[in-house]
Amino acid sequence: MPWLAQSFPTTQRLNDSLLLVTYQLRPEATWDNGSPVLARDVAFTLKVMNCPGLPIEMDQAMFGFIRDIRLDSTDARRFTLVCVGQSPDHVRSSGDFSILPEYVLDPQGKLRDITLPNLRQAQPAGPVVADFARRYQALQLQNHPERLPGCGPYRVSGWQKGRYLTLTRKPQWWADTLPAPPHVLQAFPEKLTYQIIPDAATATLALRRGEIDLYSLMPAAEFTRLQQSATDQQRLQFYTTDSHEFLAAGFDVRKSVLRDALTRRALSQLFDVPALIQATQQGAAVASVGLISPRVTAYYHDSLPLLDFSPVAAVELLRQAGWRRAGTGSWTRPNAQGQPEELRLGLSYRAGEPAYETAARQFSAAARGVGIAVELRPTEQSVLSRQLRAGETDMSIRTFSGNPFSYDFTPLLHSKGIGASNTTGFSLPASDQLIEQIAATDDPARKTRLLRKFQLLLHQQRPFTVLYFLRYRVAAARRLSVPVTGLKPGYEAARIRTKVSQP
Repeated sequence: MPWLAQSFPTTQRLNDSLLLVTYQLRPEATWDNGSPVLARDVAFTLKVMNCPGLPIEMDQAMFGFIRDIRLDSTDARRFTLVCVGQSPDHVRSSGDFSILPEYVLDPQGKLRDITLPNLRQAQPAGPVVADFARRYQALQLQNHPERLPGCGPYRVSGWQKGRYLTLTRKPQWWADTLPAPPHVLQAFPEKLTYQIIPDAATATLALRRGEIDLYSLMPAAEFTRLQQSATDQQRLQFYTTDSHEFLAAGFDVRKSVLRDALTRRALSQLFDVPALIQATQQGAAVASVGLISPRVTAYYHDSLPLLDFSPVAAVELLRQAGWRRAGTGSWTRPNAQGQPEELRLGLSYRAGEPAYETAARQFSAAARGVGIAVELRPTEQSVLSRQLRAGETDMSIRTFSGNPFSYDFTPLLHSKGIGASNTTGFSLPASDQLIEQIAATDDPARKTRLLRKFQLLLHQQRPFTVLYFLRYRVAAARRLSVPVTGLKPGYEAARIRTKVSQP
């Protein structure tokens, strides 16, 4: 659904490899200072996303297919994106990034004369680009959101790192002038305060006391306990919805002990998925053979077997991979230099997350039972993210959010994503080709065949093992009307309303 755009874009195929995607921005859309949101703001944003000297790796992995932008000389709100590849997924993804205000970040328009293709060239940045990158970094926007006004309905009015974030609705927002705004351009609450409460029991107590009005992504045990309480049933309402988020165990295939698929498959056999689902989700989760939810029946490869917990099978696969059990009980095999190498692993996960902790401890116990030493490494999230990008982990437990509108796996598993969002370091010519073909086709039957082939390849290679797809759980005060969704965080905050009291 269009937000800043007036409607869904028009497209035109150019030759056999390019796609032209043309957008028209809404005439009502304005920045906080009242100036219009223009096509040159979009062009500026794309240049920032390709600017050397800035942390652009994620943008490159997700939006690298946008190679140029053409501004309309007769209409300041109209522009055309030049995309490599003719995938229909490119059309949807091409507008899925936030637009930055040029008037704030580049008030003199110094980047206007520099083209997007020039920025993308692998050569040292010129003085204008280098100076912009320094000025952008100096703003420290991650610590000073007030320095970056936007064009949405809310502004940051207060925040304290690790404690809370408060958004206050703007008294005059451009979308309020629309006669029939779509739901994505509706914003009802005057104020939204996000309380950061890491401990689930403490957060649940705050909800029961009325200190917070809504708790989303609730742990299953807390959610079930509230549902079974007569007192809590009277003042709270409960929602569950299927999500596109899954819990997975990832393997860094660049590590010598994890370089082969047989070893990764062996380790995968040490996860007891049904027990994990029961222990962490009260049974309310869905096991899957891969990264497509079983509920997406058109694309899910239902002929593949679900993961089977089998230490016996794990031992046999380890032997097939060349590992031999020493007298001490540990497993060794020669490394690339011919020296004996022991199968020892570090398992990293976000600290303080019960589901991750349970999966890690379950795996560690099963691994120890067959002679594999596992060091558990609970880690603060920002540190873990850096370690994953730098390839400093062996295995990890984490969640991935799928996109129900797109099946472009370039950021997650393509060689282009290595060093950014492809944290397993996995890539094969065959998988790269499949990813590109899946993204490029608009034929449903062909997409089904390609996706099933891709799921089979991942099932065999195991760069990561999907454990289960989550269900989102939301508990909220009864006085509220909460629009729930299968997209994270499970609800639309801007559309929460207070219910009208009945006479």
